[in-house]
Amino acid sequence: MHIILKEDIDKVGNKNDIVSVKTGYARNFLIPQGKAICATESARKVVAEDVRQQSHKAAKALEAANSIVENLNKLTVKIGAKAGETGKIFGSVNSIQLAEAIQAAGFDIERKQIILSNDAIKELGSYEAKIKVYKDTFATVKFDVVSE
Repeated sequence: MHIILKEDIDKVGNKNDIVSVKTGYARNFLIPQGKAICATESARKVVAEDVRQQSHKAAKALEAANSIVENLNKLTVKIGAKAGETGKIFGSVNSIQLAEAIQAAGFDIERKQIILSNDAIKELGSYEAKIKVYKDTFATVKFDVVSE
């Protein structure tokens, strides 16, 4: 079944995309939740007009995202954690602490945007994390986990 998405849905598509999904998924979840509409001919025309009008706004947003990516790629953040003599951390460092450190540096980043190579960091050292800034635009932030 072909539908038009009203919002971004992971592993399905982005807003205003015309995608093909299983009929049950569309009729039982996406359409009743208001996340999608049926891709009729009139709905396709309306979406095409919306996409045409929003393309200019998207270009500006992409340009702003690229400037944020440049600044984030230069950023190195330090995160303090209590650690033993061997360098093992008591507990772990995760995306929440990293998001707080990046926000303290002046960037508006949420923890949902951060992708760590492994879910939790359990040793002192230098690491990197990917940050999804815009649809297909990612930044790499270096961070050091240091002993408090």
